Amino acid sequence: MDNPARAALTGPHAHFAERHGRILRYPVDVTPWLALPDGPDADDWADLAAFAGPGAEVPLLGFRGPVPEDWEVTFRIQGVQFVDDGLSTAPEPEAVRLGPGDVPEMLDLVARTQPGPFLPRTIELGTYLGIRREGALVAMAGERLHPPGWTEISAVCTDPAFRGEGLATRLILAVAHGIRERGETPFLHTGAGNTNAIRLYESLGFRLRRTTAFMAARVPERLPERRTAVPVA
Repeated sequence: MDNPARAALTGPHAHFAERHGRILRYPVDVTPWLALPDGPDADDWADLAAFAGPGAEVPLLGFRGPVPEDWEVTFRIQGVQFVDDGLSTAPEPEAVRLGPGDVPEMLDLVARTQPGPFLPRTIELGTYLGIRREGALVAMAGERLHPPGWTEISAVCTDPAFRGEGLATRLILAVAHGIRERGETPFLHTGAGNTNAIRLYESLGFRLRRTTAFMAARVPERLPERRTAVPVA
């Protein structure tokens, strides 16, 4: 759970994993997250640079160590990780299971509400539920990272015109119910400064497990070596 992307890509999400040396990542149209090993060394950073390409910006979920001198940190905020500590989960009668045909609407809702990365194939990571009003998708939530025994709740968002109705809460509890039904534990991430979300999560029964970081860094324009990325066997 301290390195959830790596735990997922070496566990239940191994079929998504692309590998370069010890660097693992999801396909770029699934999610931008990639996984460094714990305590990356110079060879790991060289592999990551060759994997991403010169000048590319790469997200480093949960990484709080130093980056090499020739890398540029482009984004960094403090984050928090919450875990289920007594959620009163329940199915949501109004929720519908979202599928590939719903992706254009999901992408539009995400673009308008900015809950975090959601890409054309993100829906493949797990179950996504939505609520429609007069046929239009107005709220959704779903599953993202999947370390062994755990599933992350993500992409929680509501159309601004329908906020204040508790739709996000109902969907979080419904997604969490499905996770619990599989014998797994729900968890989620948010920014440490997102006080409204933190207040909601704590009121629902989530407990702060750890602080973390969301950051991104830019690969140097000149790479020491180019290698070919290969999928995990």
